[in-house]
Amino acid sequence: MRFDVTGKVSLDHIYDQPDPRTYFRLLRPLDYSVPQQAKPYFAKLITEYRESRHVAVPKVLDIGCSYGVNAALLKYDATMDELYARYGGEEHAGESREVLLARDRELARSRRPPDPIRFVGLDTSGSALSYAREAGFLDDAVHADLEEHEPTSRQRAQLAGTDLVISTGCVGYVTERTLTRVVRAQGARRPWMAHFVLRMFPFDPVERALAGLGYRTVRVDEVFRQRRFASPQEQARVLDSMSAAGVDPGGLEAEGWLYAQLHLSRPYDNTGTDDPNREQS
Repeated sequence: MRFDVTGKVSLDHIYDQPDPRTYFRLLRPLDYSVPQQAKPYFAKLITEYRESRHVAVPKVLDIGCSYGVNAALLKYDATMDELYARYGGEEHAGESREVLLARDRELARSRRPPDPIRFVGLDTSGSALSYAREAGFLDDAVHADLEEHEPTSRQRAQLAGTDLVISTGCVGYVTERTLTRVVRAQGARRPWMAHFVLRMFPFDPVERALAGLGYRTVRVDEVFRQRRFASPQEQARVLDSMSAAGVDPGGLEAEGWLYAQLHLSRPYDNTGTDDPNREQS
């Protein structure tokens, strides 16, 4: 079992497969569930943006989107349990990628959302992006590493016009560098943001960077289970990292789960009255 520099077990290989079966088979025993918990928060934010900004089809950028899980949940009202059954069952182990794609395209055709959403995925995994795009979960895919590189002119055009930026677990590996480059690709626009971030990763550098771009950030008080630890060794490494960073894992990570917190960032309007606390509890 390999570990990355944060102390977490390395799961990089599950994002570079031609389809999502490995992803769901390996995450299912760990009860990975944060996209399901994030779903109502994202849905509420999208609705609020649509109504307050009078945007008929909001454009949502999912950073670290992998196989388009958040898009499937929000656009087509899928659930994590449904996706685990769809990809993680033994009955699908021998199916071809084309069969999986055909079934997913049928899902996309049969569950048109009552209020349309345009989903763009940003990820460093070309394989995961390709599947999500071909399945119809994503409307567009940006294959880029914005930690290391400025967006190209084509990528900047793909990112432009974003209304909301979301993520479920990539912040910590993705830093303020990526988020700053996403915002700067918008010109004068300032999309709303909602990021579920593991408690082991400090959000302060991101918050400071966004503040410099005209944002105010609030943290929702609730905590959200991301997944179980993959092994006692992973738990020990993460608890050591958290303790070194001054984060108390008592009653949470110490009990066997990784936990995330939700950070909401919204720009002030011209009068400074666009309060991120509004209608969030």
